[in-house]
Amino acid sequence: MLNLIIASTSTIHGSGYLDYILDELKVFFENSDTILFIPYARPGGISHIEYTKKVGEAFSKIGKSVKGIHSFENPVEAINKADAIFVGGGNTFVLTYQLYKNNLIDALKTSLKKGTPYLGTSAGSNICGLTIKTTNDMPIVYPPSFNALGIVPFNINPHYLDQDTSSKHMGETREIRIDEFHHYNSPPVIGLREGSWLKVERHSIILKGRLTARVFEYNKTPYEIDSGTELNYLK
Repeated sequence: MLNLIIASTSTIHGSGYLDYILDELKVFFENSDTILFIPYARPGGISHIEYTKKVGEAFSKIGKSVKGIHSFENPVEAINKADAIFVGGGNTFVLTYQLYKNNLIDALKTSLKKGTPYLGTSAGSNICGLTIKTTNDMPIVYPPSFNALGIVPFNINPHYLDQDTSSKHMGETREIRIDEFHHYNSPPVIGLREGSWLKVERHSIILKGRLTARVFEYNKTPYEIDSGTELNYLK
């Protein structure tokens, strides 16, 4: 009984934190008064307290309160009792390291599988896939494993960027890097562009937002899918 929003980003150009998706979140969290926030990814090294304050200001716009998991003496118990959960963006390796360190991987899996509403953005979306191997982040810490929550049967690449044909940069494109991933790994990868998200409800996984997403399957040519497409066929 899954109930998730897996978003590419928390902020799109020209808008404030979570503003672009707040109308969706107002409906999604309508039965949750308080949202448990997991600030472990720490974008830019921001403190857990500062990050939680920022998130709280955003959710106050839709009448929701936020409490950071760092303020609980027992984080596993906090997960078990949460009305709803939000895991924000930042560094995926730092996030995964902290989740393992605090024994939260299994607790999160159990909570999500029983239907606790979950919002993930960026790093918080990466961990919903099978592994974190398709993150864009630098491995500044070394988690015990790259295995993630495995809530969806594929990997995710948030902030997916298309090749800029006008650029003189000769480095790898995002598509080349995902192709490299498929030289050593076989799971599909979803390239989520900014402002797009996956809505996971029960056994349904549907692309939402205005943009298409790019799908990479092992030994297949990458292809685009339109918003509204169901992704349950991917394995």
